[in-house]
Amino acid sequence: MAGSRTCAAASRMTTQVSFAVEGGSGTPVPDLSVEVDDLDEALARVRAAGIAIEYGPAHEPWGVRRFFVRDPFGRRVNLLQHDRPD
Repeated sequence: MAGSRTCAAASRMTTQVSFAVEGGSGTPVPDLSVEVDDLDEALARVRAAGIAIEYGPAHEPWGVRRFFVRDPFGRRVNLLQHDRPD
């Protein structure tokens, strides 16, 4: 994504902070992105809680699967999982 910035530690368990200027794939910019270990489990929990999904789930060309929801304050949250090498 052009203009995005991601900051990550070099250790195995990386922490990332990204500052996005576009949402990618024509989506709005999320207010917060959270990477999860199991996107399917997160999606099942969101659906079970009756939370509306605003985008996705989608497999993006930059190597993530993701979907958007709104938090209780109306902020757009991007839940994602990076593709795993085969």
